[in-house]
Amino acid sequence: MTARTLLLIRHGESTANVAAAAAEAAGADVIAVEARDADVTLSPLGELQAGALGARLRDALPRDVVVFSSPYRRAIQTARFALGEEVPLRIDERVRDRELGILDRLTALGVERRVPLEAERRRWSGKFYYRPPGGESWTDVALRIRSFLRELPDADTVVVFAHDAVVSLFLYVLLRMTEAQLAEHLLTHPVANASVTELTFDGAEWTLQAFAEDDHLAAAGLPATQHPGEARTDA
Repeated sequence: MTARTLLLIRHGESTANVAAAAAEAAGADVIAVEARDADVTLSPLGELQAGALGARLRDALPRDVVVFSSPYRRAIQTARFALGEEVPLRIDERVRDRELGILDRLTALGVERRVPLEAERRRWSGKFYYRPPGGESWTDVALRIRSFLRELPDADTVVVFAHDAVVSLFLYVLLRMTEAQLAEHLLTHPVANASVTELTFDGAEWTLQAFAEDDHLAAAGLPATQHPGEARTDA
């Protein structure tokens, strides 16, 4: 790992974020999303959030910046709205969102009603190690991130457009958190949409300089949104 600054950016608000919030509020079992997870797009607000993010990034990034994105459409859209089409974008599936398998599109209530044995298995295993059938555990995503970090390019700054769970797990890996520390962090540190988390490397260790900063949204007169990506499956 040779990058000196790492900027982790969660995508702007997505249509699935909005649909999930509506389904939870209505007490529904299933989230009415219009596409598979990889193809979910930004909401109109999410597009504006990504544009406001660009106002912050464009003047701050060095010329030799390297930009990565999850292959999921909402992450790529965020990168393009923020940085424009001319900035080279490296797509890397290792920073895609966590796959939920049979729990995909279910609200927390839907999991309890439709797959109660999985709900119980998750409570027994705990959030960190539970792997839904056909999906991934948080530890699986951490392994992807460790692989990605081993190949960080030699650049002053690397930017990664990704997802809330991915941002949190980058911190878990780079700051050498324990399972308990990550659990506490997740309870108290939501990753807002279109927010910027910054870490720096001094040649020996990584230091967190800023977490989930979204002042650029307020500066643009836009609301900040959190939409915890896995609220629908948390016990």
